[in-house]
Amino acid sequence: QVQLVESGGGLVQPGGSLRLSCAASGTIFSINAMGWYRQAPGKQRELVATIFSGDRTNYADSVKGRFTISRDNAKNTVTLQMNSLKPEDTAVYYCKAVISSRAYWGQGTQVTVSS
Repeated sequence: QVQLVESGGGLVQPGGSLRLSCAASGTIFSINAMGWYRQAPGKQRELVATIFSGDRTNYADSVKGRFTISRDNAKNTVTLQMNSLKPEDTAVYYCKAVISSRAYWGQGTQVTVSS
């Protein structure tokens, strides 16, 4: 079984930064991709950023230039560095990993951007 554990959420003022981390543990042979999604109240879950094997990345237009996704293959972790945060970035952020073609989700971490 695979588990994803997220950390790093919290409350930050507009313009501030936060760093989210997600660690995958368990029986892991091959991680195809890792990424972050978010869900704001009353809205559907949406893609934020994904990093694929080979380090190709994909970002939502709303976060391009502000967020950076990175991955440590040796530790099976993915990190999302979020800069220049805006109130509209407020959401629960979920880590997702595709491992041996199966999708796994973390429990979510709250990010609140407010003055």
